Amino acid sequence: MNTTPVTGDVRQRILHTGQLIIAGKGFSAVGLNEVLKAAEVPKGSFYHYFGSKEAFGEALLEDYFTGYLTQLEERLGQPGVSNAERLVGYWTNWRDTQHHGDPRGKCLAVKLAAEVSDLSERMRQVLQRGTDRIIAQLALAIEAAVADGSLPSLASTQSNAAELATTLYQLWLGASLRAKITRDRVPLDVALKATYALLSLSPSQERNGS
Repeated sequence: MNTTPVTGDVRQRILHTGQLIIAGKGFSAVGLNEVLKAAEVPKGSFYHYFGSKEAFGEALLEDYFTGYLTQLEERLGQPGVSNAERLVGYWTNWRDTQHHGDPRGKCLAVKLAAEVSDLSERMRQVLQRGTDRIIAQLALAIEAAVADGSLPSLASTQSNAAELATTLYQLWLGASLRAKITRDRVPLDVALKATYALLSLSPSQERNGS
């Protein structure tokens, strides 16, 4: 019998290991034994934290979005550049990190959205809450960019910023899925070009925002 005490570090190790494996293979294709073996955690410890694989999937997505939103807040608060440049930096980083095969840094929302939204209502709800929060942060950044003059004024900043943020986020989700099919970053390059157009920015600002 394994007598290793169960601690919060064990739970986080399971989530971190699971994210790396599932980002590469998907949720349904990965068994719990594979995750636990890679994390070097006994099955009893898993069930101490997660009542089922679905509960694990919920926690995995919640943990992912918590980290993602923290990093997004840091990127959109980058000092020394305008709010428009911060937005460009966010999407430039998305382009540069989502077209390669390394699961580290991969967008879990892109990987799992189509798969688990039909598989688990609870996981779908976590995905919806997480992506809604991302869009809300992007809308605030667009409003801030209008306020500092680095983006042109919108007809109605509050409503149009939310709509524009939604359009852009959905554009990038679709481009990321397309990039999986083409196995190159061309769809992401096209998305970045479209982003400049939607924001009425010059592509030369990529150098300042990256």
